[in-house]
Amino acid sequence: MTTLPPVLRHGLQLKTLRVHQRDAVLSIELNTPEQGNVVTDAALDDLRAVLEHQDPDIRVIVLSGAGDDFCLGGDRTEFAEHLLEDPAGGGIRASGIQARRVCDALISHPAVTIARLHGKVIGAGFALALACDLRIAAEGASFRLPELALGLPMAWGGILPRLLNEVGAARARELVLTGRSFDAPEALSLSILHKVVPAEDIDAAVTAWARPILRRPPTALRVTKTLLNSYTAATRLADTSALDAELMAAVAAETHRARPV
Repeated sequence: MTTLPPVLRHGLQLKTLRVHQRDAVLSIELNTPEQGNVVTDAALDDLRAVLEHQDPDIRVIVLSGAGDDFCLGGDRTEFAEHLLEDPAGGGIRASGIQARRVCDALISHPAVTIARLHGKVIGAGFALALACDLRIAAEGASFRLPELALGLPMAWGGILPRLLNEVGAARARELVLTGRSFDAPEALSLSILHKVVPAEDIDAAVTAWARPILRRPPTALRVTKTLLNSYTAATRLADTSALDAELMAAVAAETHRARPV
C-alpha cells in the first residue's frame, strides 16, 4: 500500500524531491529533470531533511532520479554564484558541509539504501550513489568524475575514501585523474555497481533485492549494517574527508582568483 511518509505528514515542503512510501520501502526521487537533477543547495537541504527523519518502520530506501538521467552532478551555476557572493569560498564551504552530512546520512541510515541508476551519473550524483549500500543500474547508464577537469579537488561528500575502498587505489586513481566516462558493465567490474539490468527490468530487480531485506528481523538488520560500516571504516586509516568542505572552498577560491577577468 502506498502512503504519505511520516516526514511529509509533519508539513515538510520539498522543492526538489518526490517522496513516497510503500509498506516499509521509502522511495526518494531527485525531481528536477529539466535541470538533469543537478545537486543544488535546495536538493541537499531536502535530502537531509528526509534522511534525518528516521522512521523505524522504514526498512529500505530507494534513491532514484526523474527524467533521462539520474544526476548530472553539482549545479555549476549555483557554484559560480557562491564564488561571486563570497570569493573566499564561504558559500562553497557551507554547501560542502551539507553535502557531507547528506552522504553520511545515507551511509549511517538504519534502513538499507539502494541507488537505482540510469542515464548519466556524474560527480555529486556519483557520490550520492556511492554512499548507498547497494547500487543497480540500467544497461545504458554511464559514469564520470569530472571534478579535476573543472579545476576542483575530489572533495565532495566523502566520496574519495569510499571510492578507494570500493574499487581499489589503482583504478580509483585512473578514474579521478582522467575524468573519463565509463559504462555500466565497467562500473560493475569495478564494484561500483552490484548489478546491471535492462532498463525495463530495473524496477523488478530493485523489488527483488528489497523483498528478502524486508523479511529480515529489524534489529539484526540494523546492527549488521552498522557492523559493515564499522569494519569498512576501520580499513581507512587516513580518512581526511572531514576536510572536504575546506579543501573544496580553498581550491575553488584560488581557481576563481587565478581566472582572467
